[in-house]
Amino acid sequence: MSKQNSLAVCITCRRAGTDPQASRDGARLSEALAARGVPHDRQECFSACDRSCVVVFLGAGRWTYVQGGLDPDRHLDDLVDMAGAYAATADGLVPWRARPEVIRKNTIARIPPIEV
Repeated sequence: MSKQNSLAVCITCRRAGTDPQASRDGARLSEALAARGVPHDRQECFSACDRSCVVVFLGAGRWTYVQGGLDPDRHLDDLVDMAGAYAATADGLVPWRARPEVIRKNTIARIPPIEV
């Protein structure tokens, strides 16, 4: 994605029930995205810990999506598909049926464009 269209990944996310000694799930998700060549920003804590792994799709003049409930071992393809769908829109509004199921079911927030 370009700087106009960004994906940010919480690297401190740890899904409930995971081994506290293992790598954090958000960091693993970020590493998997990097291995697939998907540009993204690494961020610390989006304060949605109960819904981890959490990512945010955002861009100037675009709708913002806060997504949770992602499993780095199961949802990488869905996340890559959503990133492509988001980038393909003029305003960031991805039609509900065009979003992967895990994205539809785990949207924490959809925020309208905020012009400052």
